Amino acid sequence: MPPRPGSIRGCLCPAVRRSCSPDRRARRPGPSNRASHTASLLLLPSGRVITSEPTTWLGTGLTPSARGRFDPDTCRAARRGQEGADVPLRGVFRATGPARTTGALSLALGVAVSVLAGCAAPDGTGSAKPAAVRLPPRHAGFDYQIGGAYTPPAGVRIVSRDRSDTPAPGLYNICYVNAFQAQPDERGSWPRDLLLRDAHGGVVVDRDWNEALLDIGTAAKRERVAQRVNRWIDGCARKGFDAVEPDNYDSYTRSRGLLDAGDATAFMALLSRHAHARHLAIAQKNTAELAGQRRRAGLDFAVTEECGQYDECGVYAKAFADRVVDIEYTASGLRKALAGWGNRLSIVRRDRDVTTPGSEGYVRAVR
Repeated sequence: MPPRPGSIRGCLCPAVRRSCSPDRRARRPGPSNRASHTASLLLLPSGRVITSEPTTWLGTGLTPSARGRFDPDTCRAARRGQEGADVPLRGVFRATGPARTTGALSLALGVAVSVLAGCAAPDGTGSAKPAAVRLPPRHAGFDYQIGGAYTPPAGVRIVSRDRSDTPAPGLYNICYVNAFQAQPDERGSWPRDLLLRDAHGGVVVDRDWNEALLDIGTAAKRERVAQRVNRWIDGCARKGFDAVEPDNYDSYTRSRGLLDAGDATAFMALLSRHAHARHLAIAQKNTAELAGQRRRAGLDFAVTEECGQYDECGVYAKAFADRVVDIEYTASGLRKALAGWGNRLSIVRRDRDVTTPGSEGYVRAVR
């Protein structure tokens, strides 16, 4: 997209280019004119600050290590940096010492963070990942242990366990949380008005698992449900998990039309922001139809069930750049998943009850 007349070429994102008029970019940052510098700084997770200024920002302690203005790919490069790559860019500045004016530095970095969030989520609601978030490795040995923890088999690098368990030492650990539905033994602990109810006042239940759907149909109720689920996410972080797996993202499809996809993504965005603040990555669980909304929901990778069996692996692989862990429950599903995606995704076969070794019906296979 070419710059509009009077703007700085390639100044941050097109959405904020209108704030980059040349008469504003030379002003010294300060409380009285912070709006004029809305698009002048960009903070990368590596600690680098990108600026459209070719000169040092006086009073901020930011010293230029390179000079020049942005090229048109600045936003794309910034997004790559947000994903964890420390990309070299023209016009990169580092904070190299104490600021002359602490308030000015805080303002500059605060503005930079807000601009980065805008670049990272062009659709407006996703949350930028902090630098400390670790993503799962691609195409790695995986085990699904949400039915009970046990010593991971040789070759496993990623394991998913229930939030009541502890992480496996030395591995990438995903914390399972039932975020969208109330398990039977927990239903009574939820406020009555946070259980989804039909027109007659009856609780809407997922019949397969006898779980009540949580009511995320309004912003106020989403906030209240998130407060409780976020406490579970806090527990995952305290135990040392690397990521969280909120289950039943697709509960709206069982809500008899009382919830919709927008409710689900809005609620997931609340969980994502909290998980990222606790330095946890967050997974999309199933729900291939919402894979295209991953940035809006703030999601980092996918945990899928039977994407091979139902020919959905490609949807997740594209949306999450192959950061996908898949559980198949049949021999035929495992064969299909391995045939199409075995050299790209992390795939395992488990029994549907995800039992532990020695239990009747225990199944685990990777080929």
